[in-house]
Amino acid sequence: MSRIVRSSKYRHVFGTPNKKENCYDNLKITRSAWDSNFVKASRDNFSVIWESGGGGAVAVINYKNQGKVSAGLPLITGHKAPVLDMYFNPFNESLLATASEDAYVKIWQIPREGLTKNMDEPVQVLSGHKRKVGTANFHPTANNVLATSSTDLSVKVWDIEKGEARNTVEGHGDIINAVSWNYDGSTFATVSKDKKLRVIDPRAGTPIVAEAEAHQGVKGSRVIFLGRKNKMFSVGFNKTSEREYSIWDPANLSAPLLSASIDSSSGVIMPFYDDDTSVLFLAGKGDGNIRYFEIVDENPYIHFLSEYKSSTPQRGMTPVPKLALDVNNCEIVRFLKLAGTLCEPISFVVPRKGSDAFQDDLYPDTPGPDPAISSDEWFGGKNAFPILVSMAPGFQPKAKDAEFNPVAAPKTEEGPASEKELREAFEKQKNRIAYLEAELLKKDHQVKDLEARLAAK
Repeated sequence: MSRIVRSSKYRHVFGTPNKKENCYDNLKITRSAWDSNFVKASRDNFSVIWESGGGGAVAVINYKNQGKVSAGLPLITGHKAPVLDMYFNPFNESLLATASEDAYVKIWQIPREGLTKNMDEPVQVLSGHKRKVGTANFHPTANNVLATSSTDLSVKVWDIEKGEARNTVEGHGDIINAVSWNYDGSTFATVSKDKKLRVIDPRAGTPIVAEAEAHQGVKGSRVIFLGRKNKMFSVGFNKTSEREYSIWDPANLSAPLLSASIDSSSGVIMPFYDDDTSVLFLAGKGDGNIRYFEIVDENPYIHFLSEYKSSTPQRGMTPVPKLALDVNNCEIVRFLKLAGTLCEPISFVVPRKGSDAFQDDLYPDTPGPDPAISSDEWFGGKNAFPILVSMAPGFQPKAKDAEFNPVAAPKTEEGPASEKELREAFEKQKNRIAYLEAELLKKDHQVKDLEARLAAK
């Protein structure tokens, strides 16, 4: 890890937490042990996986509703088992995908002002995974394309309008920890508990393009693509349980470009990358600190910038979309941090003095709210880079979201909602089979007795 002082406009970036009155308190964050960030953000709202006595629940809160949330906060309550992950559609932020232990993925249409009443009817149900669904990731350029991974050891790529899994990728040896699309969405990367990193083209005849041994520790790992730099960044644990990171060239996984130890803490690292500034943030679960680095094209590829420190450990975290940032104050990233019952915004700012002009060197054009291609075009083999928009003051987000016209997927018999129910269903079927086999044996004896009596006559 390089700590050499070098010239960089991001060397003095600093993080500032919001005042208590500008945070969101009294949240009942899930107590699930699943490795998730538990929070996701759109330009208008953020969602939190909610603690629920039965089934699964999600809260969707508008940014304007600061302070203590009401005890009767409206919730999404349409899953039969805990929600494990969720993701806002980048091209239609009224759509939220939720993935659950009940083996279903559901799509919800959220009003821009947030929920005003409980919601239990999704606009689309994605059925096809056989066990709990642990991750959900929308495509970065194609409209209404979603990748989900499950403990059935598969990744499915869905057309959420049609409600169909158009591609299914198998071949993982253990639970999939993370999925990350590359910049144009032509491939994605996964890491799993079998300690392997994989590069996958889901539309190819042989979808697993390459794989390599990643981190040797048994604890959770993550992977993200580094945007336009077309490299991958993974975090995990080594054999001695130290946290470490590696940088990879997806075209050659024979060995990482760089590997380095971080520290000996036990919390899983949550990595976040801002492609516009090439700044990488590492936040550890159970830590109060956030380290940040600058990614460059040449060896050593990564340079330490600084560290945000807090005495309050984070349980989950997510970045707010770029178009929601305060460019007048040179805010380059804003995170939402979950800690206890609190959701705390943290702003990372580049200090600039003496000018109120738009700092175009800090804010290059960024991926905007319009999809570059349709789902049919992408599934048909087409790729496209994101459509970029200016972050200069005066940009108005489009008045109308990308189209979503859901087609009801063919109804299937609803399966068990959890692993417990799967075991119960298995025992029930096993007993049923034993009963039927006994009945067949009894009938067989009756037929033989009848044949014997007939022969005696």
